Amino acid sequence: MSSHRRGDWARTPVAVAGAVGLIAVAACGSSAGSTSSSTSRPAYCSDRTNLQNSVKGLTSLNASAGISGLQAQVTKVKTSATRLANATKNDFPSQSNALNSSITALQNSARSLASNPSAANIGTVTKDAGNVVTAARNLVNATNAKCG
Repeated sequence: MSSHRRGDWARTPVAVAGAVGLIAVAACGSSAGSTSSSTSRPAYCSDRTNLQNSVKGLTSLNASAGISGLQAQVTKVKTSATRLANATKNDFPSQSNALNSSITALQNSARSLASNPSAANIGTVTKDAGNVVTAARNLVNATNAKCG
């Protein structure tokens, strides 16, 4: 059995948030503050904004949130991502499927981290969070023409 210092894994949300935060700025920053003069924006544009906000919420986690705080934020991201992916699956099927797959992987790795807070599982959560941000960015970019 490997030994784990409580302080190491307790800082997991901060490590994940830091890694994701750098990616999240790139994922969501390009459309922040932009408005469209079009009056016929698709309904999924608000789902897109909700996803961007929930992804940004990952960056505000701190050590006191613990693994349960990380899991709660992952659930928020999953809800927003699923809503957007379902709303855009006909127009952007590959991006929607990639987002659904990546969020499922993140949710599974966050569960594994809770039961086994190891360095390997922290790395997996961080990688999976990055994949969610990449998939979210790709879907957001695909919707820019209609929502941007």
